[in-house]
Amino acid sequence: MNANTLPGQPHIAYQANTLCMEDVKLADVAAQYGTPVFAYSKAAMLSALAAYQRGFAGRKVQICYAMKANSNLAVLQVFAKAGCGFDIVSGGELARVLAAGGTPDKIIFSGVGKTRAEMQQALELGIGCFNVESEAELEVLNDVALKLGKKAPVSLRVNPNVDPKTHPYISTGLKGNKFGVAHESAVQTYLRAAALPGLAVVGIDCHIGSQITEATPYLDAMDRILDLVTDIEAAGVPIHHIDFGGGLGIDYNGDTPPAADTLWQQLLAKLDARGYGHRQLMIEPGRSLVGNAGVCLSEVVFMKPGEQKNFCIIDAAMNDLPRPAMYQAFHQIVPLTPRAGATTLVDVVGPVCESGDWIGRDRQLNVQAGDTLAVLSAGAYCMSMASNYNTRGRAAEVLIDGHQVHLIRHRETAADTFVGEHLVP
Repeated sequence: MNANTLPGQPHIAYQANTLCMEDVKLADVAAQYGTPVFAYSKAAMLSALAAYQRGFAGRKVQICYAMKANSNLAVLQVFAKAGCGFDIVSGGELARVLAAGGTPDKIIFSGVGKTRAEMQQALELGIGCFNVESEAELEVLNDVALKLGKKAPVSLRVNPNVDPKTHPYISTGLKGNKFGVAHESAVQTYLRAAALPGLAVVGIDCHIGSQITEATPYLDAMDRILDLVTDIEAAGVPIHHIDFGGGLGIDYNGDTPPAADTLWQQLLAKLDARGYGHRQLMIEPGRSLVGNAGVCLSEVVFMKPGEQKNFCIIDAAMNDLPRPAMYQAFHQIVPLTPRAGATTLVDVVGPVCESGDWIGRDRQLNVQAGDTLAVLSAGAYCMSMASNYNTRGRAAEVLIDGHQVHLIRHRETAADTFVGEHLVP
């Protein structure tokens, strides 16, 4: 790794005192496309995917990118061309996958609130599998499938009641979470699914949370799911694939998640020891493929000293980078061109009219108005969760591939933000 590479950011480094992504100066990106702007490294995405592919070498595995992390069409295109399937949670995401070149048979449809229209859309296209999350959903999906004269391929998402040791808003596998079928009732629910004529049981699914930084929760969840597979098949319902979800974390601030290939070596060893190593596997990584591939570039608008706090006001805001306001999340913030001299303790904040509009608290920075900052690890759950609050147009996005820069989303204008709205006569 280059000595000037930032921790957790192997494709972002200082070269001659200017921050670069791959072979591109990020200052040039900011100058050409304005700020705020998101830049993504194609090499970083494919490198993250390669770690999974190494871990699964010689196994029957379908990697399905969990596109809610970043759903830009060009990002989806990168993963489609690399052979990935997709994990979707809405009819809109289904349409995006198809627009980006994904194929329906490699799509898994997750989510607790699928509508009849979404079910019909997915069935007519021939998606690979529905991850069903409740008994009520089973009944509705069966009805929709029968009316279409089809059989819906289903996997039940089972809630294993395993603590992922992550933020409560992104924990999904505990009894108090809204996701999945209770572990204790899973066998009976599988028997009901197998009895419904519009459904074809094909697998079992488990997803315990996001930004998981240790292996133990995965190992515990695997044990619980494999116990269930044994019980379900003993009850007469064959399970053709086992889906272990996603959730592997990234390095935001000295976090030390296991590398994807290292994690899966441990998981596959357990799978082999229990006699399930030959099964078809599915996984659904999201953040770990794109999180550290992206940065948000933002200009310093004002420096505002105060009696209790000093503020660095930038032109990116909570509508562009919602994770700090929503999860109290940490993102490293660095200047594109570091200045010599003493730093000042500041809160980095945006221009939105909310006290919760902060990007980083208590940061040591030496910056002036007009400087450009890079908010790191911004490839996941930033633009995909962005809004037009305060009638702010969403940022531009670019994909960097070596020395090439591709504009993959234009900056929204004020007029773009009210397309579809109508004055009354």
